[in-house]
Amino acid sequence: MPVTLTSLSDLARHRFDDIIDVRAPAEYAEDHLPGAISLPVLDDAERARVGTIYKQVSPFTARKVGGALVAQNAARHLQGPLADKPGGWRPLVYCWRGGQRSGSFASILAQIGWRVETLAGGYKAWRALVMAALSDIPATLRIVLLDGNTGSAKTDLLARLPAHGIQMIDLESLANHRGSLFGALGPQPAPRGFETRLAMALAALDPARPVVIEAESAKVGDRILPPALWQAMCRAPRLALDAPLPERAAYLARAYADVVADPARLLATLDRLRPYQPADRIAEWQALAGAGAHEALAAALMEHHYDPRYRKHRARVTVPVTDLHAPDLGPTGLDALAATIAAETRRIHPTGATS
Repeated sequence: MPVTLTSLSDLARHRFDDIIDVRAPAEYAEDHLPGAISLPVLDDAERARVGTIYKQVSPFTARKVGGALVAQNAARHLQGPLADKPGGWRPLVYCWRGGQRSGSFASILAQIGWRVETLAGGYKAWRALVMAALSDIPATLRIVLLDGNTGSAKTDLLARLPAHGIQMIDLESLANHRGSLFGALGPQPAPRGFETRLAMALAALDPARPVVIEAESAKVGDRILPPALWQAMCRAPRLALDAPLPERAAYLARAYADVVADPARLLATLDRLRPYQPADRIAEWQALAGAGAHEALAAALMEHHYDPRYRKHRARVTVPVTDLHAPDLGPTGLDALAATIAAETRRIHPTGATS
């Protein structure tokens, strides 16, 4: 009997040995259930071929051709990734709607003797749970935003908070982007993939405890935050880090080592600032980059580009803001600062108090 999920947390409670996505690779790449492995019963070209036959010839012919392809691909999976699975193996199999593709593959696995189950409604049902979770951000969610000028080590500080008993959500990690022109970390997840990551992070929160989130814009790289979460963040109180410019410059030079190690990438990114800065300033910055003066470059970028934008943004903030002095952004200073952030977070949202 197909498994019906009523919440995102249901998936972990079932404790399946494996979750198998039998959709085409392109469907899997766009998004999939957390932890799912891709064992397509039709690849992208085969799926397109069967769909064309369905529309242009007949559903019967399409099912016949599709059935033969599913059998061929299932045999390849059985002789490959599934060859060593034990007799008590219990997988969950799903496709787009929980129909023919997952049903066909699950039937083959069941005939072998494995305790296979399918997902009622398939990926489409899972996607509905994700969207419901992102559109129904509870008003009682106790968010504290970690704010501060560029280079204030906010992401590094977030990573230290769980050691102090504070929940956090790292939006930049979920989006695989550091949030600025210089912040690319590689390909970002597809929009649906980002939403699934974010929904799972929200589902894992304890609503009775506060959660710290970095103050971001409504976009992280090219990924857009769900409106309900963005609105909740706009209403949240803030902890604003106040770090000296030299400390921030040194931190940025360390944190963006991947960028400064690639001179061509660094110069190309600086060139993208031309719509916002005069040509002579861009030339100065490119000269600093060419000379390897990365701390001086970071300081100049913050002084003339990022800090003025932060001041304009903060002038529009109407929620409570607590300033935190951050004189040292080295490892020891960050450990002490994380402890301070944890204490301030508990002060703003005491555990057990009502919002």
